[in-house]
Amino acid sequence: MTDPTIEAARDIFDESVDHLREAIEGLPPESLAWRPAGEESNPITVLAVHGMHSSRWWLTIARGLPLPDRDRPSEFIAETASDEALLSFVDQMAAECRTRLDPAETFDPAAIHTLPEGELVTSAWALLHALEHFREHVAQAQLTRQLAQQRP
Repeated sequence: MTDPTIEAARDIFDESVDHLREAIEGLPPESLAWRPAGEESNPITVLAVHGMHSSRWWLTIARGLPLPDRDRPSEFIAETASDEALLSFVDQMAAECRTRLDPAETFDPAAIHTLPEGELVTSAWALLHALEHFREHVAQAQLTRQLAQQRP
């Protein structure tokens, strides 16, 4: 028996990954690094790198697994040499996230987990947050691509 919540989460996650790949594919490095509103905004590369690391982190919490190593500040200065390199990173991280979205594994939405800062969250909250946070950054990447393609 598979868990319908995790099946649905995996479908939503996979759809988001597809949209992120579409936002990246075919763009030159300068477009992937372009900040649409200046230094205070994030380029597609940063949105992808941070979105994938954050998703893996929150999905790990949702499953009650040991947290992966993460250097959050470095996510916001990430650079890439090409769309292929960034897509390879996205695919690798997506595969890691999918292992945390195995619908054959038991999921207890009411399980409580302590974040490193001491805050308590349920598995359900961590799962939903992972999906909504990732989807937000994917949408930002899609919009940034549209704006980048309109530049002279």
